[in-house]
Amino acid sequence: MIIKPKVRGFICTTAHPAGCQEQVNQQIAYVKKQGITAGPKNVLVIGASTGYGLASRITSAFGSGANTIGVFFERGASADRTGTAGWYNTIAFHEAATKDGLISININGDAFSNEIKAQTIDAIKTHFGKVDLIVYSLASPRRTHPESGETFTSVIKPIGPSYTNKTVNFANGVVTDITIEPATDVEVDNTVAVMGGDDWRLWIEQLEMASVLADGVKTVAYSYIGPEITHAIYREGTIGRAKDDLESTAKSLSEKLAVIGGEAIVSVNKALVTQSSSAIPVVPLYISILFKVMKEKGLHEGCIEQIYRLYNESLFASDKRSIDEKGRIRIDDWEMREDVQHEVAAFWRDITTENIDQVSDIAGYRNDFMKLFGFEATGVDYEADIDLEAWDAKIQ
Repeated sequence: MIIKPKVRGFICTTAHPAGCQEQVNQQIAYVKKQGITAGPKNVLVIGASTGYGLASRITSAFGSGANTIGVFFERGASADRTGTAGWYNTIAFHEAATKDGLISININGDAFSNEIKAQTIDAIKTHFGKVDLIVYSLASPRRTHPESGETFTSVIKPIGPSYTNKTVNFANGVVTDITIEPATDVEVDNTVAVMGGDDWRLWIEQLEMASVLADGVKTVAYSYIGPEITHAIYREGTIGRAKDDLESTAKSLSEKLAVIGGEAIVSVNKALVTQSSSAIPVVPLYISILFKVMKEKGLHEGCIEQIYRLYNESLFASDKRSIDEKGRIRIDDWEMREDVQHEVAAFWRDITTENIDQVSDIAGYRNDFMKLFGFEATGVDYEADIDLEAWDAKIQ
C-alpha cells in the first residue's frame, strides 16, 4: 500500500509507519545525545503513544535506561486502512528499546477500566516488582467510569457568557471569528469527570493497594495554563475546571504518598501541536503566532525537548526550578515570558487571512500537524509500497 495523508477536520485518518518511526528515532537520538544525570528506572506511562506521553517514555528509556510499561488505546492495520499513528509510534519505540536491551511492555486498551489497571499491575509484578515513576498523560474525549458504568463526554466551552474571538482553519489559513456558547453545569461536571484527576487517583490507589510503588515514587500529570488570549476557552472554561481538579488531586495524592517518600506533581507544559490542541477553537491560531515568536527568539521546543527539560532540570533535579506558588512545575516558562507574550498579543491584534503567513508560522503548524501522523518526515520515501502486516508483526 502506498500511504497518503487523508485529512478530515482536525484529524488525519491515515498514518505512515516509516514516518512515525523516523520521528520516534529522531526523539530517541535527541535524548541519547543529551543524557540525564538522574532519572527513573522502572516507569509506567499512562497514555504512552503520542505527544507528551510518548516523549516521557522515550526520555525515561533512552535518557536514564529505564524499563517501561506503556498503556495506550490504539488500533493496528486492517485490510483497507492503516493503523493509528500511536500504534506505529509504539512499534518504533518498542523496536528501539528492545534493541538497547530495555524492557518494553505494551498494554493496549481502555486505561479508564479496572481490567487494564489490573493487567498493568500484573505486568509490574512480573517484570519490575515496583515502579518509581508513573506518568499520567491521557487525552480522551470520553470516559466510562469503571464502577458506575456511566459514560461521560467532555466539551470545550466557556463557563459563564458566550465567547467570541479569532480562530483559523489551519488547512487553508482562513481567519474568522467564532462564537462558542457556554457550557451547562452538566457539561462542566462531565468534562471534569473525563479530564480531571479522578482516574489518576484511581490508578495511584490501585497501584498502592497492590504494593507496586517504590519508596520515593514520583507521579506526574500534565496540564496547561496559557495566555489571557485563550483563558476564556481554556483555563477559565470547562477544560480549565478539569485542570483545577487535576491539580487538587495532586495535592491529595502527595499527602498519601508521603508515607513512602513519594510525591504527585503537576507539570504545566508549553502549547504544542497535538491532536487534542488542534480541536480547540482559537488555540491553533495562538500556537501559530507563538511558534513564530519563539522560533525567532531561539526558544522553541517540541515535546521531546520539553520533557527532557522537565526530567533533567525539575522532576529529577536536586532542587526543583520553575516551581510556582501552587507547587506546579512550570516548563511553560519560556512561552509565558513577558517579551514573548507581548509580541504574541501584538500579532494577535493585527492578524488576518491576508497577512497570516507574515505574522504567524501557520506553515510550521501545518507541518507539525502532518508529522503527528508520520507525514512530511525527512528521509522517508512516501512513494514506497508499505507492507502493513509486516509492520504489525513487529510488536506481536
